[in-house]
Amino acid sequence: MKDRIPKLMGPWIATAIVIGTVIGSGIFKKPQVIAKSVEEFIPVIFIWCLGAVIVILGALSLSEVAVKCPQTGGNYAFLKNGYGRWAGFLWGWVEFWVIRSSSIGALASIFVDSMNDLLHSLLQYDSSLEVISFWPRQMLSIGLVGLLTWVNIRGTRWSGSLQLFITILKIITLLGLIFLPLIWILFRWHVTSKPDWNHLEPILPNRFSDLDLSKMGAAFVGVWWAYHGWMNIAPVAGEVKNPNRNLPLALILGTVIVSFIYISINISYRSVISNEQLTTLTNRTVAGAFFEEILGPLGLFIASGLIMLSVFGSLNGNILVGPRVLYAMGQDDLAPRVLGNLHGKYQTPAVAILAFSLWTMVLIISIGLITVYRIPTFALFGWRIDLNVPPGKSLFDIITDFAMFGSLSFETFAVSTIFVFRKKIENDHYRCPFYPWIPIIYISVVLLVLLNMFIQQRTEAVFGCLFILIGAIVYRLFYYKK
Repeated sequence: MKDRIPKLMGPWIATAIVIGTVIGSGIFKKPQVIAKSVEEFIPVIFIWCLGAVIVILGALSLSEVAVKCPQTGGNYAFLKNGYGRWAGFLWGWVEFWVIRSSSIGALASIFVDSMNDLLHSLLQYDSSLEVISFWPRQMLSIGLVGLLTWVNIRGTRWSGSLQLFITILKIITLLGLIFLPLIWILFRWHVTSKPDWNHLEPILPNRFSDLDLSKMGAAFVGVWWAYHGWMNIAPVAGEVKNPNRNLPLALILGTVIVSFIYISINISYRSVISNEQLTTLTNRTVAGAFFEEILGPLGLFIASGLIMLSVFGSLNGNILVGPRVLYAMGQDDLAPRVLGNLHGKYQTPAVAILAFSLWTMVLIISIGLITVYRIPTFALFGWRIDLNVPPGKSLFDIITDFAMFGSLSFETFAVSTIFVFRKKIENDHYRCPFYPWIPIIYISVVLLVLLNMFIQQRTEAVFGCLFILIGAIVYRLFYYKK
């Protein structure tokens, strides 16, 4: 008999997983990347609102899929049951090797960077000096992943309760960020830089034809990274109590709360920091610059602590849900069977958690090496292949861009299973409203973004396609006959 993870998660922990894993690093890092593609305030807010609408449409659609297939593994289970074992394997392949592990590595690096900023502020170091040098940062990132691996092996209730606690703190502090300019306006506190609505300029382009839709599509990829993780309750769907009620509640309530917070924060950012300042930020996150402008050196200290708290919660949530895919694949003989075993005492997929975390640690070291050392370029079929980090682009943005192509592709593929399950499985506990238009709109918009990646982020898109092709070959050679 196969081991089953017990159902220990109620509605609040489930909602905390959605909110806590979504709000990580994107809202603190991506606004400056988006500002380089789109200058005008209204188009920028429109992109964030579009991201919110699309994510909510996706949540409305995926809720029906999750209720009809409440199994551990999430998108893996949806795709396997909807389209066949090959589809589930390909999701697990990309999720393990690229999407989730890259996300965890990027989050760990942001946590340590913010720790460096916090120590800078606390110790009043010269801004040109680093408190924590490069390789100690990588070791701290690995240590952080190791700590949360231990917490998650110890038990789902431990990690779930930690997630709920951190998410509550995170929401409180983010609400403070949202209302800080308003508090200044009401109480006229003495601050370093006053909120000024002139910072919102330019509001609109001179002519509609001046809008570059392709660049807006590229900016949307950055927005999507910030919203990435809204599906993260799906991998632990089999561990949620009363899934018919709690899965739709967590998905829809979580995405609505995140959307409100993100749009409000972007308006707050721009009330203090102009678009020109945003595009020139290099060694500061947007949140760091925002708090520093208003509160001076104390603000940088507060911002660094806020980012560390936010990223810590997102890291814990990702390490909680990510290994469930490996566990489910091990149970279905689509990965080594040992990955499908539960810890005898803690009843957690300990081997899958360890495998995920070890690969993430390898990625952190590997990415560190290509940052420090240059890789020789080589020719392949007449193409010059250069695997080095492009000048002027942060390693964080490179990692997230590579992760996003696979994420957008397969998460959209998972949402499309609603058309299969609507015919195959009868379940009236939750049905997507305005079916089939809501899933059709969601899928159509994301497909346009994917097509645009072949124009604006061609290397990442081609790499993603090649990696999926390699996964298909591996499945055909080793798992097809099983």
